This record gives sequence, C-alpha cells and structure tokens, in this order.
Amino acid sequence: MDTPIRLLENTDEATKQALDNVRKRKEKFDKFERYHKQSIWGTVLLASLFLIYLYMTVISVYPYSFAEMFSAFVNDSNNLTFLVLSVGMYGGMNVLRTKKDKAEKEYHELRCEIVDRSKDFWGSEEQWKNRHLVFEVMKKHYDINLYHEKK
Repeated sequence: MDTPIRLLENTDEATKQALDNVRKRKEKFDKFERYHKQSIWGTVLLASLFLIYLYMTVISVYPYSFAEMFSAFVNDSNNLTFLVLSVGMYGGMNVLRTKKDKAEKEYHELRCEIVDRSKDFWGSEEQWKNRHLVFEVMKKHYDINLYHEKK
C-alpha cells in the first residue's frame, strides 16, 4: 500500500485497500496510455521513413512507367522489410490501444464503484464529514477524482 493512502485518517483498512486498488488501476491505465502514444509516434515515423525511402529509390527514379516502379519495388528487399515493419508497428499499436481501453474501463468501473459506495466506506458521521480530505489526497497525489462519477 502506498504511503499517502496508508497515512489516511478516518478510513478503515477495507477502504484503504479499495483506494490502493484504484491507484494501481490508474497506474496501469497511465502506463498503457503512454505506450500507446509512443507506438503511434513510432508507427508514423516508420511509415514516413518508408515513404521517403520509397520515393527516393523507386518513384523518383522510374516516374515514367508504373511497371518499372513495381519491378523496382519488388526487386529491392528493403521495401519488403520496411513494409513488414510498418504493418507490424500498426498491429502493435492496435493491440496497445485495446489494452489501454480495457485498463481504462477497469479503472473507471472501480472508481465509480468507490463513488457509489462512499456511504458504505465512510459510514460514521465523523468519517462522512472528513471524506473530502481523502478525496483531496487522491486527487493531489494520484490525479484520481472521487468527487463524482464523470471522467
């Protein structure tokens, strides 16, 4: 359990465990979001390099005939390598997008459950009055909004 969560007052261990679980889900979502963005930029960069290479080696050399362009494209093994890498990067980008979406859904569902069950987590009158302190800690340290269900 992370230190700011462990040091929370007016919360029982079950609540602290739930808060720690939502923190872990948020970290997982942030990690996949970062990987997805990196894969997007990597795919765009690789595809751009491939198009530049293709222009320099095939299109600018044989602009007069499509058959000659196609023949030059097929004869150069670097084109196949670039093409396979570009398609592979695009596939990897889509896999990471799927993982990111799944992690976001898990995080959002758990966060909404905590918001819905806040009366159970902070049952006594004193805990209910001081729950905003817990919400502020979660917002400040982890950027997790527990005030309402909307993103």
